[in-house]
Amino acid sequence: MAAPEPRAKNLADLYDLAPLDWADVHRTLETKPTQAPGTGGPDHHTFWLSTIDADGRPHMTAVGAFWVDGRYYFCGGPRSRKIRNIERDPRCAFGVAIHGYDVALEGRAARVTDDALLQRLAEVFAEGGWAPTVADGGFTHEYSAPSAGRPPWYVYEFVPEDAYAVATKEPGGATRWTF
Repeated sequence: MAAPEPRAKNLADLYDLAPLDWADVHRTLETKPTQAPGTGGPDHHTFWLSTIDADGRPHMTAVGAFWVDGRYYFCGGPRSRKIRNIERDPRCAFGVAIHGYDVALEGRAARVTDDALLQRLAEVFAEGGWAPTVADGGFTHEYSAPSAGRPPWYVYEFVPEDAYAVATKEPGGATRWTF
């Protein structure tokens, strides 16, 4: 069953610009850029995850993430600040610059514990240049980000509730979508 089309709000009508096309933004989000170390360049995207500290302050950090079936998936060590924050308060946001758009997504994250989904996601991450193994309820590998701590690294599914995009190509535009 296909996901319903999100409701769009044109944020650039002040400039007589048309709303952006969610299908194009979505298609670009689904592109699988590499996340392997030392692979900078036009096909390497840095994903910024913002979580909420216990005192209400924001915490932002770069993460490796992949868009699969309308959701972002990422991982982190259970003792890392971002994962402790998500376990306490699942509200979070992603930011990423993709070809043609700067995108912000607001929503919630939840830990993935289904072994079949973890196996599928390990394959997706491997296609991106980091080939984890599923073990101990998460991912393991010989290396991860220096701040990740020791494995296992738990996997989280981010479900967007709102998405914002600003076009970085002509003719421009800005749109918010609510899911």
